[in-house]
Amino acid sequence: MDNPRPEKVAVVEEVRARLSDADGALLTEYRGLTVAELARLREALAKVGGDYRVYKNTLVRLAVTGGPHEVMTELLTGPTAIAFVDGDVSAVAKALRDFSRTNAHLVIKGGVVGEGAVTAADITALADLPSRDVLLAQVAGALAAPLRQLAGLFQALPRNLAYGLAALVDERRASAEPAEAAAPAEAETGEPAPAEADTAEPAPAEADTAEPAPAEAETPAD
Repeated sequence: MDNPRPEKVAVVEEVRARLSDADGALLTEYRGLTVAELARLREALAKVGGDYRVYKNTLVRLAVTGGPHEVMTELLTGPTAIAFVDGDVSAVAKALRDFSRTNAHLVIKGGVVGEGAVTAADITALADLPSRDVLLAQVAGALAAPLRQLAGLFQALPRNLAYGLAALVDERRASAEPAEAAAPAEAETGEPAPAEADTAEPAPAEADTAEPAPAEAETPAD
C-alpha cells in the first residue's frame, strides 16, 4: 500500500499491538449476524475477558505480515472479526462455541494462541476444557497430595529411625548372647584337669628300729 492514510496506519499499529499484548486471538466469520446479535456476542465475550473487534482484512494482513502472527493470513477471508483474549483462552472459546450453537451465522475459523496457530477444532477442544481457576485448583490439589505424603514421611522419619536403632541393638544383643553362653558350656563338657593323687606314697620316714650307734668301749681300770 503506497502512502497509506494516517488512519489506516493507526489501525494497522493498533491490530499489531493488540495481538502482541493478547493471550490469544480467535477469528470468526460474522456474516448474517444482526447488530443486536453482535451486541449480545460482545457482551458475552467481555464477561470472560474477550474483546470482539471487526477490522478490514487488508489492514489485519498488513499488521501480521512478517511478524509472529503471520499464520493468521490464511484465515483472513470473508467478513472477519477477531476476539482478542485477555486471560483465559478456554473461557472465550467456550463463549464463542456456545453462541454459535444458537446462531448458525457465527462461524469459528481458527486463530492464534501465543504465537501458535489453532484450528476451529482446536478452539472447540479449548471450549471443553475447565476454566483456568478450576485447572489451577486441580493442579494445586495434585501437587498438595505428594507434599502431604512427603511431610508425613519427614515427620515419621525420627520415630522410625529410633525404632530401627532399637531393633538393631536388640538384634546385636541377641546374636551376642549365644556366643557368651558357649564358653561355659565348653568348660562343663571338657575333661577335668587331673588333680594331684591322694594315694601318692608318702616320703619314707626315718626308721624307728634303727640300731643305736655303738657306745665307746669301756677301758679296764689300771
